[in-house]
Amino acid sequence: CGWCKDRWGFSWQITPRRLLDLMASPDAAMAKRVFESMMTMARIDIATLEAAAANE
Repeated sequence: CGWCKDRWGFSWQITPRRLLDLMASPDAAMAKRVFESMMTMARIDIATLEAAAANE
């Protein structure tokens, strides 16, 4: 998940739908690669997560 702040200063926790799709995969090895890649990020990068899912 990530955090964003609106123009009034409120912080919102967000989870990109694609991240949920990748993490909910029946392929446990792929989900693990995606999770490990996500844990190294300061900002969520979907292209990098998809590359990890594809084992690139």
